[in-house]
Amino acid sequence: MVAVRTLRTHDALVEHLAEVGADLPVAAGVDPGGPLARPLPVLGRDVANRFAVLPMEGWDGTADGRPTDLVRRRWRRFGASGAGLVWAEATAVRPDGRANPRQLVIDEATVDDLAALRAELVAAAVDAGHPPPLVGLQLTHSGRWSRPDGEPRPRVAYRHPLLDRRGPVDDRTVLTDAELDDLVATFVEAAGLAARAGFAYVDVKHCHGYLLHELLTGHDRPGPYGGDLDGRSRFLRLVCEGVRDRHPELGLALRLSAFDVVPHAPGDDDRGRPEAAPGDGYRLAFGGDGTGAGIDLGEPIELLRRAADWGVGLVSVTAGSPYYCPHVQRPAAFPPSDGYLPPRDPFVEVARLAAAARDVAAAVPDVAVVASGLSYAQQWLAHVAEPLVEAAPNLLAGYGRMALSYPDLPADVLAGSTLDVRRICRTLSDCTTAPRMGLVSGCYPYDPHYKALPEREVLVAAKRGDGR
Repeated sequence: MVAVRTLRTHDALVEHLAEVGADLPVAAGVDPGGPLARPLPVLGRDVANRFAVLPMEGWDGTADGRPTDLVRRRWRRFGASGAGLVWAEATAVRPDGRANPRQLVIDEATVDDLAALRAELVAAAVDAGHPPPLVGLQLTHSGRWSRPDGEPRPRVAYRHPLLDRRGPVDDRTVLTDAELDDLVATFVEAAGLAARAGFAYVDVKHCHGYLLHELLTGHDRPGPYGGDLDGRSRFLRLVCEGVRDRHPELGLALRLSAFDVVPHAPGDDDRGRPEAAPGDGYRLAFGGDGTGAGIDLGEPIELLRRAADWGVGLVSVTAGSPYYCPHVQRPAAFPPSDGYLPPRDPFVEVARLAAAARDVAAAVPDVAVVASGLSYAQQWLAHVAEPLVEAAPNLLAGYGRMALSYPDLPADVLAGSTLDVRRICRTLSDCTTAPRMGLVSGCYPYDPHYKALPEREVLVAAKRGDGR
């Protein structure tokens, strides 16, 4: 596999993309005053440019879900990034829905801490000379992947023939209709707290295999939360209606896995292999074509059109899950400790994510759409982002892992400055491997602050033991 850092010219990159079959437009040069610099109306307010910091799951809060100095540092860096929009990190609506024991939680006990955290982010933007970004909060329940005390504590939408093997799932872990009714109310209450904390919008998270994403494939779940799309999207509709009724000043957003594939696992060569043969029929991939391998965006686009009617004005397009198909969701050259080598060149996945974002943007032109998966482009991120946002007037370019290593990349791009190659994310996946080991989340290879932490030595030693 060709290392992206070695693709030093535009011609070399274009040739490589053609060789691997990745249909991905790339600008030969980036105009600092061009498409990426243009403001865009989002949720009734103009954001300053087309860059968006994507939400990520932190593993560095307190045991009761409050921010720590590490969280505050990260948010200040996001604020100073120059990005016009900050989609703040996954925050659990109740403690038992956390994906890790140090994930943030929003409740009456933490709301003032989150308000102060948001204020620090905005102040950092102003101090850096940038317009205040539009800041929202991602609300989540981790469902099947809940680990509130470090051990698996799954709550699922239905029994899954493949994923149930990966955790202690039985009939008692399936959430009842009454429990989902209560959880709808919890999401609405959490949204109200987010509004009190000053956030401009909340994301009702439907991605990456977490509970609300899993509900979208509950074809065989009986009752009001399963069956046809009306039932499978009932949770989202009820939350949107509740927020619009009780907190009309708050914007509504949706991060959606717009497509999915059959779960993968390492093969004999350590590359990802599907756990069920493509073509055998796989109904449990939302946005899939029924084979487990291909895409059909028909149902996701229908969901987004309905969501727009329910008040959703901002969508982040992602795919798959970091737990069972990370190569689809987060294209990377190197896998995390519990992952596998990519089954094909990651640029193919970047191209697929970009195409999905363009298709969604065209289908819901009155909704602002954020693309993802661009960090794998590395030093070429802005060259990929420029034609992407130029292709649709409602598109923004999201960046996630890159925001950990090089948060102020947007400021440098928009100023026409030469990129700092020492801080470019090379998708080494340490930001995932470290949390999988119970270490605080951050960029250990390229952020000097994390390089100096004692946890880095633990991480390096563990990777050596893995032979990586």
